Amino acid sequence: MTIHKQSLTSRAMLAVLSAQFLSALADNALLFAAIALLKSQAAASWQIPMLQEFFVVAFILLAPFVGPFADSYPKGRVMLIANTLKFSGAAAMLAGLNPLLSYGLVGIGAAAYSPAKYGILSELVNQDKLVKANGLMEGSTIVAILLGAVVGGKLADSALHIALMVVCGCYLAAALVNLLIPRLPAMRQKAGLSMRHLIQHFILALKTLFKNRDARLSLLGTSVFWGAGSTLRLLLVAWVPVALGTNDLSMPANLSGAVAIGIAVGAALAASFINLKNVNRVLPVGISIGLLIILFAHSTHLYIAIGLLIMIGGTGGFYVVPLNALLQERGHETVGAGNAVAVQNFFENCTMLTLIGVYIMLEKSGMPVVQAATIFGGIIFVAISLLALIRVRKHGRANQQTF
Repeated sequence: MTIHKQSLTSRAMLAVLSAQFLSALADNALLFAAIALLKSQAAASWQIPMLQEFFVVAFILLAPFVGPFADSYPKGRVMLIANTLKFSGAAAMLAGLNPLLSYGLVGIGAAAYSPAKYGILSELVNQDKLVKANGLMEGSTIVAILLGAVVGGKLADSALHIALMVVCGCYLAAALVNLLIPRLPAMRQKAGLSMRHLIQHFILALKTLFKNRDARLSLLGTSVFWGAGSTLRLLLVAWVPVALGTNDLSMPANLSGAVAIGIAVGAALAASFINLKNVNRVLPVGISIGLLIILFAHSTHLYIAIGLLIMIGGTGGFYVVPLNALLQERGHETVGAGNAVAVQNFFENCTMLTLIGVYIMLEKSGMPVVQAATIFGGIIFVAISLLALIRVRKHGRANQQTF
């Protein structure tokens, strides 16, 4: 099948980026609104990280199905359906449904959305532009995270119902923008509809990708990063009152924005200096993420904390964007980009579920948040260091790119 590749500023790319911006803005504003809703209901503190558990479990359970779904239909229409599901979850929360269950419904929409939003990039642009396209996608997402965190945090503190209404409006706007994305032909024939067939198909895609050393690096490397990012965002809610002495949601939301700014800068630098041929250069940068988290955990001054969070985001953006592009290209060549992203989501969300689960156990045990954050940073440092070491040693110097 031949698909005409378009420029990075084509109408199709702008529609994809705009829809992603609106949807990501709503996702991040909704998290802080949901946290505020739980606090207003005097829920136990461990229920706050449970929000993320309810969200990511959909990615794990639906992983065998969303990849074939994204590859079997025009991805713009898949994104439309997914945003409609997200809207339904936000509307349910506004109507008074349990915040955990409502956020879980949003997670179902997000699980369907992710393979389509990343998979469509390899259909729209050539390989030599894929890292830059990913940089634009991540940049759009980061701006949305920044704005969503700030707006969501402020509105959640002062006007919770208005915050939820704004979120619903953003999801509807994203769905409308999805209609502007051209109906690209499906990359693969429609998969069988039986659950057994789809699970077998997913396992085959997982095995195929894991046998490829580049895809394996990307799967494991991005999983550690996004697991770290999700846990750090929740840690901030508990860390801010202890380290900075403030109890409102605006401060952790704004600090999340500092991470987002850093990721945007890191993504831009990666687009300029990294391509699929020299992707190993991101590994030493990735190793520093855990060390920076440890330093951040022990900071007590606002501006030092902001600087460290920007550095965490910057190293993270430089590290993860090329790895995403690497997986999309290897997946596009083998199992389909949608299937590749679905497998990636499975790995990433299993990691999130595990790391957030560890944090919940530490929270329930009464461990001080600074100590918990230090342990968390150490886990990230060891994990990425092991990935880098295995990458270098297993294939030998003769087969390695220079760092």
